[in-house]
Amino acid sequence: MFTGLVTDVGRVTSVTEANGIRRLRVESGYPVDALQMGASVQHSGVCLTLVAFGAREGGSWWEVEAIPETLSRTTLGEWMAGARVNLELSLKIGDELGGHLVYGHVDGLGTVKSITADGDSRRIRVALPGDLGRYLAEKGSICLDGVSLTVSAVGRDEEEDWFEVAIIPHTLEVTTLGDLAPGDRANLEVDMLARYVARMLDWRPKTG
Repeated sequence: MFTGLVTDVGRVTSVTEANGIRRLRVESGYPVDALQMGASVQHSGVCLTLVAFGAREGGSWWEVEAIPETLSRTTLGEWMAGARVNLELSLKIGDELGGHLVYGHVDGLGTVKSITADGDSRRIRVALPGDLGRYLAEKGSICLDGVSLTVSAVGRDEEEDWFEVAIIPHTLEVTTLGDLAPGDRANLEVDMLARYVARMLDWRPKTG
């Protein structure tokens, strides 16, 4: 489990394929003693398991594997050597919960529709796939490429739902959100509370 507060931006240094499995090596500034075999690390919104790791000058490296199901539902299939990745280590009991509860289970791929400068901040509009719009509300939470954000607006046009988030300069500097451009795809995870509420409403006894 995570909070959506990015604590490092890593870099993919190699990508290999074998028997349908994609193996990625990532370099990070995390100290090697913060890692352990089999640990979960969030990579731009995707929870992946460490299958190898070690120390390097200035931090650590590790390797993770992604199966076809993960590749088809996230942006991992697009990552190449050199890609920058938002990183967060899993929560420990007693850690501060500064964002919102994030599971690292991507619900869908959003598409960046527009990016508008608002002083030093940016307003990003993202088109939603499928029926994910039913889980979003203004002032609610959304996880965008692993970053916990507050939804500033929601709407629908051309039969397509969208939401907007306002990104402050600090977030642009310490995450990859400043790299986004119109047309880019991004990993989305809706607030789990909203998902359960919607499910409960679906299961209400029908009357009349």
